[in-house]
Formats: sequence, structure tokens, C-alpha cells
Amino acid sequence: MSIEIIKSGEHYENKTDWLRTFHHFSFADYQNPDKMNFGPLRVFNDDEIKPGTGFDFHHHRDMEIVTYVIDGELEHKDNQGNHGVIYPGEVQRMTAGSGIMHAESNPSKDKSLRLLQMWVFANRKNLAPSWEQKKFTKKERINKLVPVVVSENNPDTSALHLHQDATFYLSTLTAGNQVQHKLAPGRKSYLFVIDGKIKLGNNTMQTRDAAMISQESDIVIRAEAPTELILIDLPEKYAVNI
Repeated sequence: MSIEIIKSGEHYENKTDWLRTFHHFSFADYQNPDKMNFGPLRVFNDDEIKPGTGFDFHHHRDMEIVTYVIDGELEHKDNQGNHGVIYPGEVQRMTAGSGIMHAESNPSKDKSLRLLQMWVFANRKNLAPSWEQKKFTKKERINKLVPVVVSENNPDTSALHLHQDATFYLSTLTAGNQVQHKLAPGRKSYLFVIDGKIKLGNNTMQTRDAAMISQESDIVIRAEAPTELILIDLPEKYAVNI
């Protein structure tokens, strides 16, 4: 069994006049050869964006980009003609593929925005760019792990689909309750406490703590306070940009 806990203060923090962000892996000006990726998970950013600000149009390619809005609203525009707002509890999946330009902003005049943005290597190059989003209510994920993004080969029609062998789960735990996840051989997981306090084995984790889990068949997560979390199930070996 291997569990590596990354405490909230160990993530790289960058602050500007409009953005506070925590990079779990190397990103933009933050480059750390010991923190490049975890399996096909290449980027995990925890962003707080002030009202009326955001990221202007910028380019991506050959990445599967998953965005989860925690608080506030995120406005999305891209050069494929997509335009929408992601509300709390909603998840967006964007395939950058052969190339996409998009902009992301906080349209509110007075409320801050907190979101998670996670990038996964696409399993092949030059896919057609695409975009979709779906709402997952807290009620439907109380004391259970709900798959919100799954592999394109998974027939689950209730989730979004991406081009890599990965599954994203969301859970809302009430104090004293627990969820369990079985890791198949050759799989590992990345766990992040969005808000709250849990026990993972003998480890206590709190808001913004993360864990890299491998060589473990059963993951048991017990809430010591009301908690929201995300768990990403990933392969040890994976196809990238074939």
C-alpha cells in the first residue's frame, strides 16, 4: 500500500490582483521536475477568481480538460461556437483535440468563483474538439461516490465521457459516514478534499489536502465533518497521443 499525503500548504500558490490559484503539478511559471503528473493526470489547479475577471482567449490541444465549479459561476466561450455558464455542482468536459481557443471568466459583479480544473492526456492526437457539461446535485451524491466523467468506452449515460481510461468521482459526505472504492490491479487514485475533514486509513485530511494512492485494493474514506471531495481513478500504464 502506498499513500502519499500532500497537505494544503504544500501546493504551489500563486496570487495576482484577480486570481488565487494552487497548482498541484507543474504549470505555467511553476516548473518542478518532481511534480509533472500522476499517471495521465497532468494538471490539477484549484482556482479562485475575483468578480468580473478571468482568462482571455488562449489555446489548448490534445488534452481532455475537466472543470468543476464549486462556488460562483464560470462563463465559457470558445472558437467552436460554444457559449455557456457553468454553475455550482456542474462539470464540464472539453476535448481540446486538434486545437481549440477558449476564454473563461467570472461574470458576477460581486461574487467570487472557485473551481477545479484538471487536465488528462488524451489517448490519441488530433481529435475533433468538443465540449459538454452536466449538473450533479449534492443530493444525488450524498454518502456515495458518483462517477461524473468516465472513459469513452464506458456505457454509463449519466456521466460525461473523455478520451482516456480515467474516471472522476464526486462525493458529499455527512459526518460519521464513509465511502469505499476498490482499485483494480494496475490502477491508482488521486484524492482531493474540496472542503471538510476525512480519515483515509490512519491519515487525517482536511480542506485542500490531496493524496496519491497506489498499490491498494480498497480505499475507505470516512468523514469526520461534512465533506465534499473528488476522487480520480487512473491507470498506471496508459496510452498518450497515439
